[in-house]
Amino acid sequence: MVPCGAVLWRRLLRKRWVLGVVFGLSLVYFITSTFKQEERMVKDRNLLQVQEHEQPIMWKVKFSSGNSSQLSNQCRNSVQGKLLITDELGYICERKDLLVNGCCNVNVPSTKLYSCDSCLPNGCCSVYEYCVSCCLQPSKQHLLERFLNRAAIAFQNLFMAVEDHFELCLAKCRTSSQSVQHENTYRDPIAKYCYGEYPPELLPV
Repeated sequence: MVPCGAVLWRRLLRKRWVLGVVFGLSLVYFITSTFKQEERMVKDRNLLQVQEHEQPIMWKVKFSSGNSSQLSNQCRNSVQGKLLITDELGYICERKDLLVNGCCNVNVPSTKLYSCDSCLPNGCCSVYEYCVSCCLQPSKQHLLERFLNRAAIAFQNLFMAVEDHFELCLAKCRTSSQSVQHENTYRDPIAKYCYGEYPPELLPV
């Protein structure tokens, strides 16, 4: 035997006005949710604009001619190169010529200071270590400062952690979303490591 409540409920659902009420309530809920979501998006967009225009990012990067590592006779370097290494003083050398203190051996003829070999005038290079060495030139400081002043909110996480010229050049020369087009193709497959203000030019497809 079917309960009376179930029978009444089925009869109610067959009435058009009940279906109209249910549809109306669903429509109101949908519209309200859509407006609330739109409001949240507008607030987030306004917040980003305020941060971008009224509260500039406080970058931690320090440019200094005096290098603390020179005092301790130790160098940080670009680490990962199989053939070449760039140290924080701007020297680039073959990996076999790297000293135990992490610095390039400046007494080896092939060691170069602030070398821009493989780099184009736009600041893009085909070899990562040359990109870092060239970027470390003291004359590049103003270029890097301009880039940081123009950097979008999207780059905040990438560059906020760097604290000096060397760390900035390491981060800037690494390939990033600026180096690619269509998410899977390098804008310039040869000179893809860039320290310059702008990404590589788009090559014709």
